[in-house]
Amino acid sequence: MVTVERDSVAFTVIGAAIEVHRCLGPGLRETAYQTCLMHELLERGLSVAAQVPVPVLFKGNRIDCGFRLDFLVESDVIVEIKSVDRLMPIHTARVLTYLRLTRARQALLINFNGVTLKEGLKSYLGVRQTRSR
Repeated sequence: MVTVERDSVAFTVIGAAIEVHRCLGPGLRETAYQTCLMHELLERGLSVAAQVPVPVLFKGNRIDCGFRLDFLVESDVIVEIKSVDRLMPIHTARVLTYLRLTRARQALLINFNGVTLKEGLKSYLGVRQTRSR
């Protein structure tokens, strides 16, 4: 039998997002959800950085192309917030690219524009490269 451990940071972020969605409901702009989620995450004791720049490595050069993470929680979990009719493949592609560029261990893509948050929540695990000893 395979045992799956619950990630405490992701669990806390999801709980905070559920609380924000429960209080605000769907239909607001992303900035409203971002502001309230930031407040809720800080209230729950998490370290949160907002609008974190993500440089692109191109031929050995770090280039700032204007990419920004909505949140980086506990320096290792990306949180991308949407308020759209439905998540599109480009949203997933962007989050996966952010995972690759940052080497974060996990990303949460959260669409607050659904009747329930569950229908707009996706989680992705990053690929960590291990060093050989």
